[in-house]
Amino acid sequence: MNLIFRLIWVILTARGRGRMETTDEGRFSLRCWPNDLDSNFHMNNGRYMTVMDLGRLDLILRTGLWRVMRERKWYPVVGSAKITFRRSVNVFEAFELTTQILGWDEKWLYIEHRMERGGKLLAVGHIKGLFLSPEGKVPMTDLAAAAGHDGPSPEVDPDIVAALA
Repeated sequence: MNLIFRLIWVILTARGRGRMETTDEGRFSLRCWPNDLDSNFHMNNGRYMTVMDLGRLDLILRTGLWRVMRERKWYPVVGSAKITFRRSVNVFEAFELTTQILGWDEKWLYIEHRMERGGKLLAVGHIKGLFLSPEGKVPMTDLAAAAGHDGPSPEVDPDIVAALA
């Protein structure tokens, strides 16, 4: 049940966090709750990915993509994901989630999520995704334009691209 409240919170507070440009870093704070825990009493590894989903929703809302997605019936799809865990997140601990589009190629969008506490990295996740429409794959140039980006993609680290292949 806690997840629906987080989802609603992200939606209701996105405007207050301000508009984001396509490659800006989005950031907000969260807390580990008892229903996030695994049998070792720290955040379940699957929950990290669920929390990172919230970061992508925040990005979609704050770049203005949400309106375009609804109009054009676009929806995001994750093609692959890689997460590296550095430190545990224990019950009731607060942490910050940052989300940033690293760049894109002709098919894929590359996103980085970082979970941090007190300047220390807890986990980093990299996502490769695309957007689909009733007509098929949405060209990345169309997606970037819909988010207000009119230039080329930033260069994506080839190691990240290779890790998500």
